[in-house]
Amino acid sequence: MNGMINSNVENNERGLLPYPIILAANKGEPEAMKVVVLHYGSYMTSLSMRKLRNEHGNTYWGIDEDTRERLRAKLMQSVLAFKI
Repeated sequence: MNGMINSNVENNERGLLPYPIILAANKGEPEAMKVVVLHYGSYMTSLSMRKLRNEHGNTYWGIDEDTRERLRAKLMQSVLAFKI
């Protein structure tokens, strides 16, 4: 399965996840789910950006790790629950 996952991801020039990857992730294949999570990783990171404060009270933009982890968990739940 691992070889198939790598070749399918590398050969897709439109940036979409190949159907066999989605199908395998939906069936609970860990490597396929990893590919799905990695595919959406930068999007989830951008959705997780928040104004944070450091110990000196200065504000800065940073990643809210709790939000990013919630998005990751929701993505995985949605992939597993999706009816194909």
